[in-house]
Amino acid sequence: MTKITKAKKTHKISGKIAIFDIDGTIFRSSLQRELIMALVKYGVFPPIVKKELEKDYFSWVNRNGSYEDYIMHVVRAYEQRIGGVAVDDVRQVSRYVIEQQKNRVYTYTRQLIKKLKAKGYRLIAISGSPIEIVKEFNRFWKFNDVYGMVFEIKGGRYTGKVLELPIINKRLIVENYLAKHNFSWRGSVGVGDTESDASFLEMAARPICFNPNKNLYQLARKHGWEVVVERKDVIYYL
Repeated sequence: MTKITKAKKTHKISGKIAIFDIDGTIFRSSLQRELIMALVKYGVFPPIVKKELEKDYFSWVNRNGSYEDYIMHVVRAYEQRIGGVAVDDVRQVSRYVIEQQKNRVYTYTRQLIKKLKAKGYRLIAISGSPIEIVKEFNRFWKFNDVYGMVFEIKGGRYTGKVLELPIINKRLIVENYLAKHNFSWRGSVGVGDTESDASFLEMAARPICFNPNKNLYQLARKHGWEVVVERKDVIYYL
């Protein structure tokens, strides 16, 4: 008797896209923050870097300052220190970080990613964090394409020069992607948490403001965008 084998289930690509921010939207922290702390821990960056960031960190934790101000300080500290650092060191530390924190994600966006993949959506993620840790994160979450901050490399070391900074205009990145793959905004889903994501949310067929900051929340109310908040083990639809 001929043995009948069950065909392997595959997801048919629908031609629709879903755009996700990563930091604070999928990952329950900032990839860049975790990377810079690990670079200090493993001796790639000097201990003074952590000390320099403490003031803004505790200001945010104690609700005397904003998270955005703290993260911008993290970004500037990284840019100031990355020149001359070996690329292999950053890649290795990125692997350490993601091995330990790959599952540090929100339930809502994790489930949404799973549902969209099952429907055949092409998923892209755009982050302001360095591309090295973004790619490492994607080894586990399997987006079709990811974008992150890119620094110039010469002789196996970073020069300190920024070549690509996706956070400046996320909408342009998506529009170039759509043109390249002959897709459209039709049926698209966009998920973000700060006003830097508004540029693509305003174009998405289904814009979702997930755990939005004050500025994005105000835009969501103005435009009637979907707002979802996750706190502890509860998901609120506002």
